[in-house]
Amino acid sequence: MKPSSFEYIRPKTVDEALASLDRAGDEGKLLSGGQSLIPMMNLRMVQPEVLIDIGRLEELDFIRVEGDELVIGAMTCHNTVLHSPQVAEHCPLIAEGYQFVAHHAIRNRGTLGGSLSHHDPASEMPLVATLMDAVLVIRSIDGERRVPATDFFVDTFETILEPNEILTEIRFPCQATEEGFGFDEVSQRKGDYAIVAVGCRFSVSRGACKNVRFGMVGVGTDIKRILVAELALEGQPANEESFSKAIDVAVQHARPDADIHADIPYKLELIEVLANRVLSAAAKRAS
Repeated sequence: MKPSSFEYIRPKTVDEALASLDRAGDEGKLLSGGQSLIPMMNLRMVQPEVLIDIGRLEELDFIRVEGDELVIGAMTCHNTVLHSPQVAEHCPLIAEGYQFVAHHAIRNRGTLGGSLSHHDPASEMPLVATLMDAVLVIRSIDGERRVPATDFFVDTFETILEPNEILTEIRFPCQATEEGFGFDEVSQRKGDYAIVAVGCRFSVSRGACKNVRFGMVGVGTDIKRILVAELALEGQPANEESFSKAIDVAVQHARPDADIHADIPYKLELIEVLANRVLSAAAKRAS
């Protein structure tokens, strides 16, 4: 199939894009890298009357450090983030998560902002942004607002973005050098969407885990930041016994759905194996 007819607009600035989006109203759709939207349009799952191409807006393509934050423009492509020395130095969890994102050709076109805005439930970057306590900067013709990643994602392919809003940048707190982290996943092929992905970060103070973040994707229709598992590990020794207890809690509270790739028992087994890997990796990095 091919997409239904639409008006194509390529604005030269963010202000032009916002004005076009506001005029289009509910009939407008933003195009960034197009790696998710175009296939959906070809299948006519999405049929915008106006397509606004923001993929070449240079003012949204950047990586910079501002104080204690790493700031990434929404139109920065995946490969740029993956290979950025600034990302590797200041937010290594992002770099580790990006090892699993898509295939090479897609990483050259797809963007961080596009991935977050699209919010596929098996995508890695929404989970990473949540674990990193990222703040997403959103603009419209009415002004700007900043939203924590935990509040940005609503449901499968759904975020809090209004029809006249654009995600412009993502602000990540820089990780402390003594902070441990881990990210791992299982997929059918490297670069495919995750069957299950698990990530974590925490620091260790006097042998105890502090500021624990733990979550997973591929286990339902939304990102699973498992708060009860975080609480089970918070303040506990960074050892196998504590990890085992937290993993048991995570498995009990995960509600994976069976799909064409894996049944529920297999996904639960993956959660256990991957959680053990990432928690152990984080402990080694934090020590």
